[in-house]
Formats: sequence, structure tokens, C-alpha cells
Amino acid sequence: MQDLEQSIRERAYHLWIEGGCQDGQADAHWLAAQREVLGTFLGSIGRVTLSEQHPAETSEKPKKKAARKKQRAA
Repeated sequence: MQDLEQSIRERAYHLWIEGGCQDGQADAHWLAAQREVLGTFLGSIGRVTLSEQHPAETSEKPKKKAARKKQRAA
């Protein structure tokens, strides 16, 4: 859990730098960083969990072959 908080803290700092180091935006930077870090973290868990629990759902289904019409002899 400490690593997660540290990641959010570092991302908030980078957002503050990117924003021109303006004071008074700490809460906005923290919340934006939290959304980014948690979104990335939860997204990676979702992809791993889905592929481990439902391998059939992650593989592509074979495509159906187009039906051919028989040609009549003229």
C-alpha cells in the first residue's frame, strides 16, 4: 500500500511541475494523480484476472466460412 501512495505522490509532483509549479492546486494534482495511478493499477489487474479465469473469452472465435452457391450447368 505504501508503494501505491508513493506512486500517487510522485505523479502529483510531476503534474505540479507540468502545471508551472503554481501553488494552491495540490488537491487537484493529487486527485488527478490518484485517478491515473489507480486506473492503471486496476486496469492491469482486470486484464490479468480475465485472461486467467476465462481463457476462452480472450481468444478469438474462428470466422465462419461464406456459403458458396452451386452453379448450374447451362
